Amino acid sequence: MFQFGSPVPLPPRRRPARTSAQGPTGAAPRHVVYDSLTGNVRRFAEALAAEAGVGVSSVQGGAPAGPYLLVTYTFGSGEVPASTQAFLRAHAGGLRGVVASGSYHWGENFARAADRIAAEYGVPVVAKLNKGGTAADRAQVLGWLRAPRLSPLPPPA
Repeated sequence: MFQFGSPVPLPPRRRPARTSAQGPTGAAPRHVVYDSLTGNVRRFAEALAAEAGVGVSSVQGGAPAGPYLLVTYTFGSGEVPASTQAFLRAHAGGLRGVVASGSYHWGENFARAADRIAAEYGVPVVAKLNKGGTAADRAQVLGWLRAPRLSPLPPPA
């Protein structure tokens, strides 16, 4: 029974997510992997990959050959889509950053899938897109893809 002033057990510590302001880490992504429900994310990922000169595939396409940037949508009230979760369970090793789409009308749950993935896998939230994103969003993500790499984070204590 909880008593006021008694300690509350905390969940296990996870590696803190890097923010895009801290810069990318590890090897540069050579691939963009996307999960799209309406086509907005697919169109954004394909345009981004074409401009960046990197490969692009959907989460249904299997493992990318090397480090990748994940672009996904947010489902329901800020959830990570089941198809994205399944992909990450099998291929998280190459994940270097995440972009998520959503709709501003969801308020604090806007593109929350990015926050959830970043927290679980210790990667930066590169961008959050309103629906299909804008040219400015694409420029922001391109800048991140082309940025010099930082050394990886140290392992969690």
